[in-house]
Parts: sequence; structure tokens; C-alpha cells
Amino acid sequence: MGRRSRARRLQQQQQQRPGSAEDGGKRNGAGWEGGYPEIVKENKLFEHYYQELKIVPEGEWDQFMGALREPLPATLRITGYKSHAKEILHCLKNKYFKELEDLEVDGQKVEVPQPLSWYPEELAWHTNLSRKILRKSPQLEKFHQFLVSETESGNLSRQEAVSMIPPLLLNARPHHKILDMCAAPGSKTTQLIEMLHADMNVPFPEGFVIANDVDNKRCYLLVHQAKRLGSPCIMVVNHDASCIPRLQVDVNGRKEVLFYDRILCDVPCSGDGTMRKNIDVWKKWSTVNSLQLHGLQLRIATRGAEQLVEEGRMVYSTCSLNPIEDEAVIASLLEKSEGALELADVSSELPGLKWVPGLSQWKVMTKDGQWFASWDDVPHNRHTQIRPTMFPPKDPEKLQAMHLERCLRILPHHQNTGGFFVAVLVKKSSMPWNKRPPKLQGEPVEPRAPVPPSPVEPTVGCTSNPLELESKLAPGMSDTEAVERAENSGSKKDGVCGPPPSKKMKLFGFKEDPFVFIPEDDPLFPPIQKFYALDPSFPKTNVLTRSTEGKKRQLYMVSTGLRSVLLNNSERMKVINTGIKVWCRNNSGEEFDCAFRLAQEGIYTLYPFINSRIITVSIEDVQVLLTQENPFFRKLSSEAYSQVKDMAKGSIVLKYEPDPTKPDALQCPIVLCGWRGKASVRTFVPRNERLHYLRMLGLEVPMGKKREGAAGAPGAGAASPAEPEDGPGAASPAEPEDGPGAASPVEPEDGASAEQEAGRDDSSGGDPAEAGPPR
Repeated sequence: MGRRSRARRLQQQQQQRPGSAEDGGKRNGAGWEGGYPEIVKENKLFEHYYQELKIVPEGEWDQFMGALREPLPATLRITGYKSHAKEILHCLKNKYFKELEDLEVDGQKVEVPQPLSWYPEELAWHTNLSRKILRKSPQLEKFHQFLVSETESGNLSRQEAVSMIPPLLLNARPHHKILDMCAAPGSKTTQLIEMLHADMNVPFPEGFVIANDVDNKRCYLLVHQAKRLGSPCIMVVNHDASCIPRLQVDVNGRKEVLFYDRILCDVPCSGDGTMRKNIDVWKKWSTVNSLQLHGLQLRIATRGAEQLVEEGRMVYSTCSLNPIEDEAVIASLLEKSEGALELADVSSELPGLKWVPGLSQWKVMTKDGQWFASWDDVPHNRHTQIRPTMFPPKDPEKLQAMHLERCLRILPHHQNTGGFFVAVLVKKSSMPWNKRPPKLQGEPVEPRAPVPPSPVEPTVGCTSNPLELESKLAPGMSDTEAVERAENSGSKKDGVCGPPPSKKMKLFGFKEDPFVFIPEDDPLFPPIQKFYALDPSFPKTNVLTRSTEGKKRQLYMVSTGLRSVLLNNSERMKVINTGIKVWCRNNSGEEFDCAFRLAQEGIYTLYPFINSRIITVSIEDVQVLLTQENPFFRKLSSEAYSQVKDMAKGSIVLKYEPDPTKPDALQCPIVLCGWRGKASVRTFVPRNERLHYLRMLGLEVPMGKKREGAAGAPGAGAASPAEPEDGPGAASPAEPEDGPGAASPVEPEDGASAEQEAGRDDSSGGDPAEAGPPR
């Protein structure tokens, strides 16, 4: 069929379709908008179910339902590390929020954003502005550009208010080993990373975050979110959380099981607390979702509790209001733990947060409205749908000892949020099935034969874990004994952490490149060490690359804790991404005594170890460097000029240190990567990061404009404020006195990499290992 025939047929179908213009627009009269039916925010079964369970305090039902029918207010959180976060907050309050005062959009007065009363240090805000108004309104264009740009550079996060609660209650510290079991899309993970880096002066905190998700594609979204913070302490893995492998680490020369200090268990749920933003839930809501998810939620929580260290803290949370997914899971977990777990009283940890206590009594309802008060009432033909763990404990004393009232229920009408449930568990001793049984004297322990993986097993990573198989085979075996049995299993090259050898793993996602740690005596280290005068304390053993063959093009760094995890668990763990890029190969770098230039992505991690190639710049210098492509030396301040004029060509660090005696000036340190050319300097900074620093300096740069500059990094920077006397210097990198040194510090092949580093918000530099799946 030709193109014209298809067009005619399509036109005829449109004319015959009911609700077209010829029939008087019946569709619009029937309540249709844009071709889609309007969703009615009513669900009688939902109302009947929750009224019967009494989840809302008496007299508040109408407010509860009224809040659910209103759109959810937009909330944002200031991310990043402390000094930068304070500067962004200062910029928001004193510039953008002031511009919103007395502003009207479409006849509606714009409310100035207000801080969330319970979030520390005013770092989270909510507003009545919807996304639609923000995008379409010309009066809000500048504010919208600010939000988009700062979100892309990782300084702001559009995160629902209630989802900020679990990381706060986890109370993580920089030395904690943290597991985020169901981490994607990653907003809570970024909160945890920020907690690790509470002290910006410590480049490698002792702790780390392992962020897991069962969905391979969502893992790459998680990588993108985490990379915006530029931390060497985050690892993204891809496993089914209900059987996530038990890992080993080196402790004083011997292998031990890794137990986590903090575990975030934000499980998959029916999501009826999200009705305000996910309108479909109104139409699709049923108790079936909760009944089907309960078992998985309990398995994930149990697996988390097994891997928690004694006196460690685990936060269990859902965005569901259903006790089958909430209190029933917690009660069952407490019951099977036999005192090993306790609910913590966190009522005073977030002053200002309004919540109601957890339920201690509830019933189970089927999708057709049939109620069951206890397991004894459930007929045999329902036993596959309804399980005994869904009911509250029968014994009143046992129920009282659980203190289910310590669970927090967040209701939408109390503080204009979504609905949420959160419980904080503290581990007092090993789980009963993990305690070491007494062993008879002289009785040898016979190793069990490995069990082949089941062909119908749908989960990722479960069957590739020899330690997990051992645990399943011997439920009474202790963690230590399990590690002793697993220590000698498998063989691998020293320092190479590849994907698990099982071909089956390829079925579950994209094949990842290996993680190869570079030996301390590798010949690439001495030139780097000499060129940058690296401190003797620099941890060379933590440097890795993603290739076993050919030239090493990108060098990454991980923390010492994650290095140990990588080296000891390549057989049992599917790692999607870890490490932060600190150096990129410069193919013509031998001319400059060093083959590697610095990468902006990891400069805050690497800077404390660099003792050479550092130029201290003023706030005026920062402005010149960020608004001009290749400013000549003479355009810098006299102090910066005196430092750079006698320096050899090559990669440099540009450091701005705030002056505490000038409180009106920028009060956060800035570290930029640059290149010292023949007679000019250039910065290698991603575009959104440039915009961020310029805003902190009080300059507003239109998003649509792009800096004119060299072909090496088109559009890499922010638009120039167009000072006439500086124009030629910025736009003419190929002037004879400067030559190719500054305009093209690298050969074309690596020039493209520099362009990608400067132009992409994740600064991946075109590394195929980081690019992830095609999107």
C-alpha cells in the first residue's frame, strides 16, 4: 500500500470515528479531554477497606480523602556536600524565592516555597507550583531554568517529601557500611552518600553504600543519579533483594562476612499512598496487590535482617497504607526473629514531623470484599492467596511486646504529603537460624555437594552465589563457618574483578566490563606521581580501570572498603558500576611529561593528594575562566598570572579558597580542572557545573546560549556575559601568539573525550563501560 493510500484510509477512519468534529464533539461533552477519559478520583472499595481498618483518626476521614484528591505539591531537596548546599540555599532564598513574592500566574497567586519543618537545616522545600505551571509560565522561566540546570548537575533533587524520611531515620555516619536493598531510581541513595561525606575534608570516608536493584535497566538510572555526587564510596549491583548474596571482606588478613551497619529496605509495594501523583491507582486499586506482594516484602526484610550487624539499624518503608504490607510484615519478622530484632522508638528523632502510631489490630480482605479476622477463618481453598503471616499475632502479650505503635504512619492530610509507612528495627543478636549450633568433639564437618541451579529460577544472581547455596543447604550453619567453606572456592586473576563466569547472567542485562585494579609497581604510576607531586599517602592500590587489554584510557578510584568488596566477591556479585573517574588518557601527553590529565568528576576526591600544578585563583579569575573559552594569562589576576606563567604545559588544578573576612563573597571552595597552554588557560568543566558556579557568583546565564569557542569543546561552557574587551580572547583560540597549545591541548581523538566530559552532565567521557543500555 502506497503512502497516499495509507493517508486516505487514515482520513476515512478519523471521519468515521465517534466523537469527531462532525458529531458535535460528543467526546468533550462526555467528559473527554485530549482524547483520554478523565479519571474519576473515586474507589468505593478503597474507602470501605480503610474505614473498616480505622487507619485515620476519628473525625478526619473527610480531610484525608480531600487531601488524596488534591495534586501533590512539588518538593525539592538541596543535595551535594555541606558547603555547596549552604551556598545554593543562600542563592535560593535571597534571589529566586524573592522574585516569586507577589507573583500571579493565570490569576492564581504563587505561594513562596516553604521549608519542610522536619528536615534539618532547611535543605528541603515545598511549593504549590505544579510542573505544568513551571514549564509554561514566562514569569517563571528563570526559576524553571535554575531548577532544571541544578538538578542535572546534582545540586537539587526533585524528591517527594515522605521519601526523604527513611534515610534521615537511618542515622548514617561516615564510617558506616550501608546497604540500600531496592535502590532505584536513587533519590534515597544520594541522601545516604551525602551522609557519608558529611566532612568534605575527608576524601575517602571509611564507610560505603552498596545500592542494589533487581531491574537491570533501572540500575543504570541509579548509576546516573549517584554519579552526580562524585563519590568513590558507592557501588551499584544488580540482584534480587530477597536473596542478595552474602559478601566477604578482608579484616586483618582474613576473610570475614560483611555485615552492614545500616540497611535501607524500601520494598516494592502497591503504592496506594501515591494516589496524589499516580492517578491510575484510583482506578486499579484492589487488595490483591497487597496480598501478592506481602510474601516478597517479608523475604526482602528477612534477608536484610540477616545481613545487619548487631546493634545495627534497618529501616523498613513502603508508600502503601495497607497493614498487610506494613505492620503484618514487621510483626512476622519480629516473631520469627525470637527477640533478635526490636522496633526502635524514633518518635523524637524528626521534630516537626506529624505521624500516627502503627496499628496493632487489622483484618484481611479479599478482592471481592470478604473479610477474615484470623488465619483460622480462612478456608482451605484460599490458603494460596492468604498466608498466616498476614494476620496480627494471637497472643496479646507477644503483640504488646512488639510495640507496633512505634511504627510511623504518615497521612496525606496532616502535612500535605503523600501517604507513607516507616519502621526502624535494631538488631540485638544473630537471627535464630544463623546462630552456630554446638559441634560434637572430633566430628568432622563434611562439605556438601553443590546443588545445580534450577532452570526455572527467575531471580538474578541467586544461583551464582556459592555462599548462598551453602546457607540454604545448612540452615543451622553460622556465618563464620559459611565463609570458611567458601574461602577457597573459585579462582581468579589477582586484582581483576570480572562479572560472574556463569553465562546465564548475560540473560539478565548488559555485559559489564571487568574492574581491574592497577598494581602498585605499574609503570604508569611514576610519571603521574612525579607530574602532580602526589602525596605519599595517596592510595595507589585503590586505582582501577575497566579493561584488561590495550592502553588504559580512564583511571577510576574507589574507597578502601569497596576495593575489599570487589576483590573478594567477583564470583558471587554482579557489579553494574563503581568508582569515580580521576584521570583520562591524553594521547599526546608524553610531550607534557604525563600521559593522563585530570577529570573534573573526581577532582574533589583527588585534590587533597595533589601537591603540584595548583593555581590559586580569585573570585574574579573564576568568573573569567568560566565565561571565556581560552583566556590569556594576562586576563588573570596578578597572583594567578605569577603562578601560571612559569608553569610547564599540561593539566592543572584551579583552586578558589573562600575568604572568611568577606562574608558577602562566595563561601564554598571551588576546585576546577584546567589546561595550561602556551599562552592561555582553559577549564574542563561540564556545562551544567559551569552554570552552577556562575550562579553562585551572582551571574545569570541564559540556558539556550552557548559559549563561542574552540572546536575541542563546542557548547562546553556557559554563555559569556559578552564583555567587549574579552571577546576576541575567548573566541579566537588559534591566535598566533597562543598557538595550538591552549585551543587543542589534546589530539583530536582525546579532544572528543574532553568534549564529552565538558558537555555531558554525568561526565562519563564517552566511556562505554558507563554508557549503560541504549535509551
